[in-house]
Amino acid sequence: MTALTRIPAPDGVAPATAYTHVVLGTGRFVAVSGQLPLDEDGTLVGAGDPAAQARQVFENLRRCLAAAGASFDDVVKLTFFVTDITFMPAVRAARDEHIAPDRLPAASAVQVAALVRPEFLMEIEAYALLPD
Repeated sequence: MTALTRIPAPDGVAPATAYTHVVLGTGRFVAVSGQLPLDEDGTLVGAGDPAAQARQVFENLRRCLAAAGASFDDVVKLTFFVTDITFMPAVRAARDEHIAPDRLPAASAVQVAALVRPEFLMEIEAYALLPD
């Protein structure tokens, strides 16, 4: 495992409550494209249900990370794209099923006007670091 350092409250910056401001480490960089709430057959999971969509997206992220030899322990950054910012509690709940609160990555949440298909409520991408 790559040794990651998390800095939740750099000097002069308000402490983070649901993410870490800074995560640093060395190793091989892994970028996981934004994942959508689709099952392995490409079928939408959780039409109109942000919690179900978030669970599927995190399962897809888990599978993508595993394909690179990584896990959520290696994630240094998550970016959440949601069509309604009120979906963030569901997103955080799904995230918390995979990432311990003391290992939170850096994160950004962005409300967008639309995603590639109107039935998608969210898309989430991840960056990870693996040992050299």
